[in-house]
Amino acid sequence: MPTSFHLLAEAPAQLLPARELMAFTLAAHIVLVPLGVAFPFITLVMHHRGLRRQDPAALLLARRWSAVMAVQFALGIVTGTVLSFEFGLLWPGLMGRWGDVFGIGFGVEAWAFFLEAVLIAIYLYGWRRLKPRTHFLLGLPLPAAALLGAFGILAANSWMNTPQGFTLDAQGDPVDVNVWKAVFTPMLGPQYWHFVVAMVLTAGFMVSGVYATGWLRGRRDHYHRLGFAVPFTIAAVATPVQFVLGDSLARSVFHEQPVKFAAMEIVWKTDTRVPEYIFGRLQEDGTVKGGIRIPMLDSLLAGFSVDTEVRGLSSVAADQRPTATQATIAHWAFDIMVLVGSALVVLALWYGLVWLRYRRLPASRWFYRCAACAGVGAVVTVEAGWVAAEVGRQPWIVYENMRVAEAVTATRSPTLWVMFGIVVVVYAFLFGSFLAVLLSLRKRWRLADAQHSAGGPAAAPEADAPYGPRGPLPVGDGEGTP
Repeated sequence: MPTSFHLLAEAPAQLLPARELMAFTLAAHIVLVPLGVAFPFITLVMHHRGLRRQDPAALLLARRWSAVMAVQFALGIVTGTVLSFEFGLLWPGLMGRWGDVFGIGFGVEAWAFFLEAVLIAIYLYGWRRLKPRTHFLLGLPLPAAALLGAFGILAANSWMNTPQGFTLDAQGDPVDVNVWKAVFTPMLGPQYWHFVVAMVLTAGFMVSGVYATGWLRGRRDHYHRLGFAVPFTIAAVATPVQFVLGDSLARSVFHEQPVKFAAMEIVWKTDTRVPEYIFGRLQEDGTVKGGIRIPMLDSLLAGFSVDTEVRGLSSVAADQRPTATQATIAHWAFDIMVLVGSALVVLALWYGLVWLRYRRLPASRWFYRCAACAGVGAVVTVEAGWVAAEVGRQPWIVYENMRVAEAVTATRSPTLWVMFGIVVVVYAFLFGSFLAVLLSLRKRWRLADAQHSAGGPAAAPEADAPYGPRGPLPVGDGEGTP
């Protein structure tokens, strides 16, 4: 019997549905994360431009984006809360034994989450109610709160990849916890900055993609040009930076988690002059089928020398490494992330070269077709990155300290499958409602713009500039008569 099937037969029956449920909810939630982490920053950049240049279009864009930001945050509350409960319900072994060590990351994220909720409410409510400068200054802490929340989650995840800050007693339980070391693990820096920049460029491409589609449909006024140029410029600046950070993170994985690196690069035998495979499938006997083989490139990328030794999967026992199937999944996810990310770098360079040479936006329809798809491509890279990171760590939920099978719930697998089905239905309703709200907002805004262009009375609240005077309150006689 192949090793993969043997290990699967030994796993608890509830492991597969628990994994699938967690993977589905995480994959759904992560679509919203770029907007939650980076959209406030992009909105404030547009807001600042509107104030500095007295540009009503920029202020209107910032105001409308703040409405989208609030709707997205409301949905993120639901999906994020589900994930929080799943950690305890699906993985009680993890939280029961290790919660005292790395749980502070979740505490930081919770505080940041509530702070962000308050700040979004103030920012959204402040339009036309606060002085322009005061309103803008009250919005400035929003990106910091979002980054603090991301820090908490990444601190917990990086600890799971490189656990430290504790000692084990005779029963194997952690004692003598050093919170500082548990938070600031070797993988925190590389993971955190790679994640933050990924969120910035993904949000930038997602937002600009909407206006690129508008450009293709003939909407080329100042409002749409501005809606495209500001977020796309932010994303274009972040993309090459992300390429460097991603390379640095891969090298950190090579040093800190060599078996995980071997899975991501489907390296079977420890050796030097290791080739790089673009795609390809790892077999149970260690051979690679298919893909494009580039001699010695893996060693060169890992240590800047073809003589760099790369540790292989066969260097550890079968029950301490990803299976051939898991390694192939991690490898494909990693390659997809790199290839799509490289395409985004080319698109950013295209944009930058046109701007440097002509001081204008590109005019090619092919550029805007690519820009319209860039948001989807960026989301794909985020999803692929998390797949590579989490599948490549298997079978460990706490690297080299606790296996996933040891942490899973004792709930019967049929119950978990039923829960999975319910969650899929609920999430389909939630995301469908989210899309319906966005389409409703778009229809309302287009109607207001059409009325404004025709010189008619625009529907509130888009009737005037966001900082226009509010109408007088009605004065009554106390009996309900104006």
